[in-house]
Amino acid sequence: MGERKNLNKYYPPDFDPKKIHRIKKPKNQQKKIRFMLPVRVRCNTCGNYMSEGTKFNCRQEDVITETYLGLKIHRFYIKCTKCLAELTIKTDPKNHSYTVESGASCLYNGHEDIEEEKKKKHENALESLENRTVVSKREIEVMASLDELKSMKSRRASLSVDYMLEDLSRRKKQEEENVEEELLIKSIKFGKRIRTDEEKKKNYEAFDEKKKKKKKPKKRDSGTVCIISKKKTGLESLYHNYDNDSDDE
Repeated sequence: MGERKNLNKYYPPDFDPKKIHRIKKPKNQQKKIRFMLPVRVRCNTCGNYMSEGTKFNCRQEDVITETYLGLKIHRFYIKCTKCLAELTIKTDPKNHSYTVESGASCLYNGHEDIEEEKKKKHENALESLENRTVVSKREIEVMASLDELKSMKSRRASLSVDYMLEDLSRRKKQEEENVEEELLIKSIKFGKRIRTDEEKKKNYEAFDEKKKKKKKPKKRDSGTVCIISKKKTGLESLYHNYDNDSDDE
């Protein structure tokens, strides 16, 4: 079976691969491939319509002069199904689609509408940002109002009549206490102390009691003789003491 398929090849001993001449292929060499139409096309010569998806045997080549961001652009040569006129289609990597170069006209390409929408979005980028900010502000305001309503409902649910009455009574008591404190502060006069009438009466009574406790002076009798002793000087006192000592002996 191997001999029939010619898998084995004979190389003579004097074989030199360097002597084989290599064929130089051109850069834009065309290749024959099976191709499917990516868009709907109308032939310019006969007016024949070719729908998207029809298959052709076409020639493919690389466009040398054109590139997009380092990507190669390919060109395809096809023939009309009715008049056999040559049509050329080229890839468009920038817009992710194909463009009809010559021999026909593209009727409708869905990618064009998408491109227009993208351009409009880019042009109206500032408007879209403004709209987003407005929407975000509205959402924040709505959330804040909802939180307030929830808090109010919770407060109303927790309140009752008894609690309200107790709160009112507490407030009244606090107000009365504050008024009493203010009156006390106003009644106090800082500086010299002013005695009240009761304190004056107590002082007078204590003074009268002290007077009564004092002894009254005794009256002098007529028969009695009051002897007044004078103070003696130093020599007289010594002499008087010496006389007293002698009398005692």
